[in-house]
Formats: sequence, C-alpha cells, structure tokens
Amino acid sequence: MKNPLAPIGSLWRGTTERFGYPKVFITLFLVLLCVLAVIQGQSMPGFLKDTLTRLSMIGVLTLAMVPGIVSGIGLNFGVSIGILTGLLAGCIGVELGFTGVGGFFLTNLVAIPISTIVGLGYGWLLNRVKGDEMTVSTYVGFSMVSLMCIFWLILPFKSPIMIWAIGGKGLRNTIAIKDTFGQALDNFLHIDMFGLQMPLGSLIWLAILCFLMWVFLRSKAGVTMSAAGDNPRFARAIGINVNKQRLLGTTLSTVLGAIGILAYAHGFGFFQLYVGPLNMPFIPVAAVLIGGATMRRVTISHVISGTILMQALLIIALPVISKIVPDGAFSEVIRIIVSNGVILYALTRSGGGK
Repeated sequence: MKNPLAPIGSLWRGTTERFGYPKVFITLFLVLLCVLAVIQGQSMPGFLKDTLTRLSMIGVLTLAMVPGIVSGIGLNFGVSIGILTGLLAGCIGVELGFTGVGGFFLTNLVAIPISTIVGLGYGWLLNRVKGDEMTVSTYVGFSMVSLMCIFWLILPFKSPIMIWAIGGKGLRNTIAIKDTFGQALDNFLHIDMFGLQMPLGSLIWLAILCFLMWVFLRSKAGVTMSAAGDNPRFARAIGINVNKQRLLGTTLSTVLGAIGILAYAHGFGFFQLYVGPLNMPFIPVAAVLIGGATMRRVTISHVISGTILMQALLIIALPVISKIVPDGAFSEVIRIIVSNGVILYALTRSGGGK
C-alpha cells in the first residue's frame, strides 16, 4: 500500500537538501511568528521597515564573508580586524569634518587603503596557519580588539565630538555621527511606504556592492580565486598561486569588513569603540550560514536571504514573545540560540558534510 505521506516526505527532503536545515527551520519559525504578530495586532509595516533597515546595515558585513569562503580560508571570524580599520577611518572622517553623503563616501575611501594594508598582513598570517584559519582568525580578531582598546585612548584625535569631555584625552565609548554623515544616505534618498520611511539610499549602496562582488566572482580573477579555494591541489597543478588567491580573498574580506562597519554605524548613527567590535563577527557568520552557505560554497543570494531571515526573526521575536511572556528575555535567548546554533551546525557539518 502506498504511503499517503510519501509526497510530503519527499518534498521535505528535497527542500532541506536544497536550502539546508537552518534556513528551512528558521523560515518556518519566522512564519509562525508572523502569524502570531498578525493575531496580536502588531504593526507588520513597522517590522518590514526595521528588517530593511537592518538588511542595509548588516548586509555589507555579511557580504564580507563571501571572498573568504570562496578563496578557501573559510568563515572569516577575524573580520573584526576589518571592522577596526573601518572604525579608525570613521574617526578620521569625523576629525576631518566630513559631512553628508559626500562625507560618508569620503570616509569609505579613507577606509579602503587602511584596510587593504591590514588585510595583506592578516592574509600573510593565515597563509602560514593553513587548516587552522578559523581558530587563529578568532584569536587574532579578539586580540586586535583588546589591543585597540589601548590605542583608542592614546590616538591624537582632537574633535570634541569624540574625545572625553573631562580631561580631553582618549576617545569616548560611543561617538555620535548623526550630525556628520550618519544616516546621510537615507535622509538623501528614501521612499515612503505604509506611511514609513524606507532606507532606499542604504539599500542601493548594498545592492551596488553585491553587484560588484557578483561581477568580480565571474571575472577571470574571481574564477581563479574560486578554483584555488575549491581545490587547492588541482589549482597548483594548473599553475595557480594558491597563496596569492587566499591573500586576495582575505584582503577583500577585510576591506568589506571596514566598509560594512561604516554602513552599520551609518544606520545606527553612532560608532561603538573599545569592546564593541568583539563579538560582531558572529552576526555576519550566522547570517550567511542561515542563508544556506557552507564552509566552501557561498553566493550573493545566501548573503541577502540569510541577513533578511536572521534580522526579521530577531525583530519580530521581541514584541511577539514579550506579549506572550511579558517578564521574560526570550528574544535574547533566541538570538543566542540562532546565531551560535547555526555556527555550531556548520562546524559539525564541515568534517563530513557535502
């Protein structure tokens, strides 16, 4: 007798094999939260705006995972090194008086050469610890954040926006940039939907960067880097310098990390220094894994879909669960489970998974 549930089982297997268990389960959980939100009378347009805003802020940092995975270094837990260079460039931009949309792009131009130099050194290090890149990158990232806690206190910045009010030495923990170039893109170019202002400018900036990465991956340089990351032994046999391609991927990831933190701070309207960047790599790593990426395969669609799913889940979970359990902190528990759980899942699959 034919099993009536066989088509459902086949559909489930096909879906999970195509998209991965994290993406499928989180999508189903998100649908459940949306249904509960509608029943509770929550503002779905408000959730949409917040999700798009978070997409424009986190998307570039998630994009920074792409060149690292493609080049073979794996998940770049050391993207905090690029984040630090971006924060340094942001402080330089504030010090020089950059404002508005032009100020935002000028700050990005300052970040690119700084992050390129640092990325080359970081890539050189990873080429000497092959097989332990994620462990070493995590350690180096944490160490650099700790080291910069000293430098934030001794760097010779003078802007009253940044330095401590009493004593005038060292940078503050939080530096407001709303009066400089914070949210400049969204104020310059936005669209009104459902009576809410959608961050069109930031979304266009993310789309441009994703398009440039998509073009690069299909160029000769991108295909060469993909070949080196996918099968280093074969790449060496056909004359590809694998170390050079890994260095390129690491540097690109570091540069995108610097640009990404500027987009992140631009959306929030402030920089967070000192230990602020310490755990930030886990956000884009979890997002790209939720999108369906693996330790060796990633696409732009993984970046976009993963960021949307993760941020939508976190945004909707807080008000929905708070109405069900007013005194609980389940939204933070969900964030920890989602971000760390998908990373753990990916690491367990990396040994024997496809």
